[in-house]
Amino acid sequence: MTDQPELDWRDDRVPVSRRFDDPYYSLDDGLAETRHTFLAGNGLPDRFRPGFHVAELGFGTGLNLLAVLDLWRATGQDGRLHVTSFEAYPLPPADMIRAQATFPELAGIAADLAPHWGQSRIELPDLVFTLVEGDARETLPPWEGCADAWFLDGFSPAKNPELWSPDLMAEVARHTAPGGTAATYTAAGFVRRALDAAGLVTRRQPGYGRKRHMTVAIRSEDAQGTP
Repeated sequence: MTDQPELDWRDDRVPVSRRFDDPYYSLDDGLAETRHTFLAGNGLPDRFRPGFHVAELGFGTGLNLLAVLDLWRATGQDGRLHVTSFEAYPLPPADMIRAQATFPELAGIAADLAPHWGQSRIELPDLVFTLVEGDARETLPPWEGCADAWFLDGFSPAKNPELWSPDLMAEVARHTAPGGTAATYTAAGFVRRALDAAGLVTRRQPGYGRKRHMTVAIRSEDAQGTP
């Protein structure tokens, strides 16, 4: 059984990991940060299509899942959105529900998903979600999927370097479809260099709030070697 994380709560609304001494989302507005960084950073919703597959390093509170499903529904997409998330320390359902309650505009989707938290797979008429529990350095390499968009949302590279290693970034690239993208809040040089070395083309762009820069990346259309 994977260890449960220990949490503190900032202002009674933002969970902070004691393990990594880092909040799970922006202290200012976690939903706005997600929309800026992971949704807009991956060119969504313009790139959506039936069966579009999002993969994520770091599931956390589930906020990114709620936000991308909200966008899928709000833009009237056909078919089902596929989301696969890799998480070493899943939060207990009660903590996820408490954290999500901070964002009332997602209350409907949060209510739809709340009965399913704690399960490794969720299937709704418009969603197929899979949680892959364990160290991503071990669970990502054998994964047979291929993502159209990556949300790289681990804790700060300074505090959680294992989730940003060159080997793992190479696996992210290998599991990215030709023309696929990745986005992350961090602009750390070693992360960008690792993604570039793995075959993704990175660039910095303005980050959310107090973050001056973030990183986006794309895999060329003629890339080879997907799983």
